[in-house]
Amino acid sequence: MRHLWSFLAGLVVAPVTWVLVTLGQDGSGRTVHRWVELGTYSTPNLIEPAVYLGVAGILLGLLATLRFSPLGPLTAGLLLAVPYLGMFVAPFTVRDAVPQNWKMLGDPLPLRQPLENGTLFLIGVLLLMAVFSVQRWRRWPDQPTAEAELTAAAKPAEPSPSLGDWPPSDATKDTAPLTLGYPETPTEPLPRRTGGESPWSAPPRPASRPEGTTEFR
Repeated sequence: MRHLWSFLAGLVVAPVTWVLVTLGQDGSGRTVHRWVELGTYSTPNLIEPAVYLGVAGILLGLLATLRFSPLGPLTAGLLLAVPYLGMFVAPFTVRDAVPQNWKMLGDPLPLRQPLENGTLFLIGVLLLMAVFSVQRWRRWPDQPTAEAELTAAAKPAEPSPSLGDWPPSDATKDTAPLTLGYPETPTEPLPRRTGGESPWSAPPRPASRPEGTTEFR
């Protein structure tokens, strides 16, 4: 079915492109020639022909790049390139077969212009080259298989640290408690003050003297 829709799209895009290119080229050419005759210009006059050419470019780009079917660009490319190739065999017959005095939206429609200057042949060759794109003949990638989904589901999830789990719970190193740098509390008691003297005025006296010793003063 997609080949049928692509074929119909090629049948429609080819003549529409011919008409749009004719309107754009003729309008742009007449506008520029008018500027040269007057010696002045007004760029808004180019908006209308630019729109025609832009729409033609969008249609050709969609037909040539979208991966529906190569039948569409093949059909449109042949319809646009064959008339120019016919000029090699019977140029006057082909030229006279193209209508010349048509008008569209009040503007002249010289359909022979893009045929004679080779624009149709250029566009047709571009569309034919799009047929040889390898990407057009490849199928779209399939959805992930069930096996891939099971493999992804069987993979154990790695634990992620939470805000309340800081530092990590698996830390096994024993670290010394933080201190403010003060010395440890002395184990020996400080000498007490007796009477009116300071405990630091004289060394502490022993509580008892061994026998056989004399006291020196």
